[in-house]
Amino acid sequence: MAVSEPRGVHVVEYDPSWPQRAAIAIDALRTAAPGLFVEIEHIGSTAVPGLAAKPVIDLMAAVRDLTHAVPHQAALAGLGFRPHDNGMTDRLVYVRADDGVRSHILHVVAMESWATRNQRILRDHLRAHPEDATRYAQLKWAIAAAGTGAGEYSRAKTELVQELTDRARARLGLPSVPVWEKR
Repeated sequence: MAVSEPRGVHVVEYDPSWPQRAAIAIDALRTAAPGLFVEIEHIGSTAVPGLAAKPVIDLMAAVRDLTHAVPHQAALAGLGFRPHDNGMTDRLVYVRADDGVRSHILHVVAMESWATRNQRILRDHLRAHPEDATRYAQLKWAIAAAGTGAGEYSRAKTELVQELTDRARARLGLPSVPVWEKR
């Protein structure tokens, strides 16, 4: 089934069911691929209580080595997670669509990079700094209201995401790194 991509980005108010949807997906992934994931967490805006977001559950999982995920592709596909190439070179990405609409994204990364992943660091920063979460939500609403296409949405957020991530990384004693890991 083809995944529907709306012309404009669809941002919605925070849905308190998102953490439960993430937990259900995490349990299913652990059951379908026992022993594969060392860590797995809910990331992204849907993981920040109160934050407006695109209604897509983002998950990040750590494996000992990315090659370990390949033998589990059929099990992941059985849960609806299909491989997706979006140009990131340091992870595997799987997308799940429910009724043809993207519902989940699974980022699989090597365990050695887990502690310094920008997505986890930004999520924790936004949870701890509601004023920054508010700024981020306001930007997302403005981008969506402008009719920005799905392909431009991430780029339109880059400046603020980089600023917030840099601040969060500095608090952890980590250097700045680009927030978008594209080829």
